[in-house]
Amino acid sequence: MARRPVPPPPAPARPGAAAPASGRRAHARPRAAREGAPGGGGFLAKAAAVTAGLTAAGAVLGLVRDQIMAGYFGAGAGTDAFLVAWTVPEFASTLLIEDAMALILVPAFSRALARRSAGLPGDPVRDLVRGTLPRLVLTLGVVAVVLILAAPLLVAALAPGLPDPSLAVDCTRLTGTCVLSFSLVGYCSAALRAHGRFLPPAAIYVAYNVGIIGTILVLREPFGVRSAAAGVAVGGVLMVLVQAPSLLRELKAPRRRGPAAPAPASTGEGRVLALGLIAPVVAFSLCRQSQTLIERFLASPLPAGAISHLNYAQKVAQMPMILSLMLCTVSFPVVARALAAGDPEAARRRVERDLLLAALVVLVGTSTVIAAAPRIVELLFERGEFTGADTTATAAVMRVYALGLLGQTMVGALVRCYFSAARPLWYPAAAMAAGLATTAAAGVPGAHYWGAVGIAAANALGITLSAVLLLRGAHRQAVPVHVDRLGEGLLRLATAGAWATGAGWLCQLAIGSAVLAVAVAGLVVVGVFVLFIACVAKAPDIPPLPRSAFRRTPHARRHRAEPSAAEAAPVEAAPVGGDVPLDHGHR
Repeated sequence: MARRPVPPPPAPARPGAAAPASGRRAHARPRAAREGAPGGGGFLAKAAAVTAGLTAAGAVLGLVRDQIMAGYFGAGAGTDAFLVAWTVPEFASTLLIEDAMALILVPAFSRALARRSAGLPGDPVRDLVRGTLPRLVLTLGVVAVVLILAAPLLVAALAPGLPDPSLAVDCTRLTGTCVLSFSLVGYCSAALRAHGRFLPPAAIYVAYNVGIIGTILVLREPFGVRSAAAGVAVGGVLMVLVQAPSLLRELKAPRRRGPAAPAPASTGEGRVLALGLIAPVVAFSLCRQSQTLIERFLASPLPAGAISHLNYAQKVAQMPMILSLMLCTVSFPVVARALAAGDPEAARRRVERDLLLAALVVLVGTSTVIAAAPRIVELLFERGEFTGADTTATAAVMRVYALGLLGQTMVGALVRCYFSAARPLWYPAAAMAAGLATTAAAGVPGAHYWGAVGIAAANALGITLSAVLLLRGAHRQAVPVHVDRLGEGLLRLATAGAWATGAGWLCQLAIGSAVLAVAVAGLVVVGVFVLFIACVAKAPDIPPLPRSAFRRTPHARRHRAEPSAAEAAPVEAAPVGGDVPLDHGHR
């Protein structure tokens, strides 16, 4: 039998009340006030471990997918056309899977579960599904059809300088189907997480990449790069199928009555609150995702392959950021619960520790990427149609991209602090808009004089500005971080990163094997950081990973046996990384 959290004191039994659930189902579906809500530290740690493991599996499959595409299609006009078409699933995943859908539906399903546990007549969960799912399918099905029909106009707006726009139009029409499939994916993910089921939602990007890889292998010969676009459509369907059985089981399961809980009022307040929260999140997500739009727009008039070089460089360079943000995702629900319980000091301590730990991880990866960029690209991609010239161009772009990785990580980590408060915050969207404007202003002359490298430099500059603005404004928000102390720690870590980069670059120069060169550079970089943390006076306090990942806040420890309503409220942990969005890494 699976181990369950310590239950609250038993409530008086009611006549005819069902017996408490036991076994695996009790573990999957916690009882009483926390029904469907992540409860104790053990449950949170297990859910985080499952999510991290499947995210890593999706990242590996994403890397395999990119290696297959590089080998079969290289970095030319065809790949550029496909990447323009991939803009559609990038935006669809941000709005329909990662942010907007979750913020609307997780609270809605949580309220329905609370009303169900209060013993109200009917089944509020099934009523919610009947009232929302058909409208969602109809609305976004129409949007998908319009997008498919308007594909020529969309391609002309996104990349007016493409040498073969017809190929991009065909690919866009295939990827446009994901608007409907991703909406169903986001719906299922939100509903399952509200029920306390994390395994199926964590597996969606594994299914997605399996669909793309399989479709390319089967259809490559007759359809060329169009097979990759068809793979996006197939992958979207697989993402739905990997979750649908679990959701159907949850909806068909008989009602279980636990201790009576206060039923939320059936008013429009929750809906208004959700809409108020979603607008700033959507604005922030769109501004962040628009970095990719600007890059491709500026790169489309450049020689064929420029968009592909940007894409491959971005995929590899952002892997350290994905790993570092996993650490923040593990503790994000803890921060939100501490704020809900009125303990901002505990939230501040957690955030500051996590930011420094995430910065350490991403700077170790950044130093390794910059020190051994040509050898990394050679090892991963230089085969088939991907030539030595492509390796040189991609490595140059990757080194410049890496300069913005610390900013990317800080944006991804800090924005969780802003959105963990139960009120709409527009400041993150404004900070991202300022960074986006900087990217566009610097990208025009950068693309003219330095090509893809100049575009990557503009991206690094813009995201760094956004990170600085978010950091400077954090002390006025719900999590009042000590900006000066945190900035000093980040500066010390960045200094160590500069020394580690130089040492790793020098040590790998004379090594012929790409595998050995990358390994040596990585080991040297890690060694320099270890010496820095161990020996430098007043080095920032970097907590060990296990202690940081599993420690609860003092408030959580005091009330573990009887969680408050605020602590029991479900918190949707933002997904880490993303493979559908190219600027979020492999999933």
